Amino acid sequence: MMKSTSVELLFVKKRYAWAIILFWLLFSACGYQFTGGGSFPFGITSISIEMFKNRTAETGVETIITNDLIYEFTRHKQVVVTGSDKADAILIGVVKSISERTISHKGEYTSDERRVVLNLDLQLTNRSGGVIWSAKSVSDNEAYKVMSNKQSTERNKRDAIKVLSKRLAENIFNNLTANF
Repeated sequence: MMKSTSVELLFVKKRYAWAIILFWLLFSACGYQFTGGGSFPFGITSISIEMFKNRTAETGVETIITNDLIYEFTRHKQVVVTGSDKADAILIGVVKSISERTISHKGEYTSDERRVVLNLDLQLTNRSGGVIWSAKSVSDNEAYKVMSNKQSTERNKRDAIKVLSKRLAENIFNNLTANF
């Protein structure tokens, strides 16, 4: 009696193992893939990321965004070169605006939390200046806490901008390499 139960249990375990393997094979071959895993459009193998232009009053934001974008491309083992004369394509960006909105209040005249909104224009060109890809008004937002100390509030805003910059860099990379 004991022997037949262990044989039946072994058979059930094998059946579940085959079901799991079949399930995995089915979904691994359905065309699902991570975005941004492709390559640059039109056979581009190297890119130069120019320092973004800043049209806002927020100093240094162009450096944060440019550096995060360079990091994102190099992190994914894409070739980023300095000097547009050496690259197949040049990525140019403009920080168009940074705005803030109060999203919660402590009292009638006191903010508790604000949202910073960052807006960019992007253009990928070839060496001769022809536009390969462009994106207007790429934006994202991040909330930050308002403190009683103005320096702490500014630090929180700056941290929110850094979070935004990283997220935007990731989205830009994914959009540029999304298997054209």
